Amino acid sequence: MKAFKSTVLALAASGFLLASGAQAANNLLGSLTDAANQQLGGGSSTTSGAANTTNTNSLGQLTTLLNGSNNNLTAKSSTNAAGILEYCVKNNVLSATSTESVKDKLMNKLGLQDSTAAAQKTDYQDGINGLLHTGNGQNVDLSTLSSGGMTQIKEKVKTKACNVVLKQAKSFL
Repeated sequence: MKAFKSTVLALAASGFLLASGAQAANNLLGSLTDAANQQLGGGSSTTSGAANTTNTNSLGQLTTLLNGSNNNLTAKSSTNAAGILEYCVKNNVLSATSTESVKDKLMNKLGLQDSTAAAQKTDYQDGINGLLHTGNGQNVDLSTLSSGGMTQIKEKVKTKACNVVLKQAKSFL
């Protein structure tokens, strides 16, 4: 009988330790989930001048851009597309050999071969700085897709955006 009580007490103690371990694991999981949601939930919009810029830090926004329609990443204007192409080459997202001739032809067509004329075009300057004004009214800042967490998916979004704009720029010619 004494051995039976000892066994029952040992099992009860083991159960208690497992339950408290599970509770600690749940608390840790909850804390990690809260931290991840706080980090990923940074998908807010900020206003820069008159432009509504999407802060593409949330996993949902990045996934939508990556898996969604190419229309989410097309440039609103050919001027912005030319600037984005320059950004993509400068930041080694696209090769200069496959992009420069398209960009140069587009710049000539737009009358932006003169650096003074190009400097006066806000859309072009925004593009050079990585700010893609999309056709659906959103702005995607490609320059912010190089820092923070989720760099692999951010790089894929940036590469997709550059390729979409390059294809679009070819259609402008």
